[in-house]
Amino acid sequence: MEFSEYLTQKNICFTSFSAAEPSVFKSWSDAFNLLHPASFTEQNKFIINKIRRKYPLKKE
Repeated sequence: MEFSEYLTQKNICFTSFSAAEPSVFKSWSDAFNLLHPASFTEQNKFIINKIRRKYPLKKE
């Protein structure tokens, strides 16, 4: 699974998140590439919700 797919699955807009917070985005991307998606989710569970509220995925 790619990081962009993971963000889409979590209803986070990939482009908005990467443009607004590039340092956080890079650190998350690096960590995601090292961990299993379930482990990444478990480690960032509460932060994911904050990011999801800031950068919601636009439904068409």
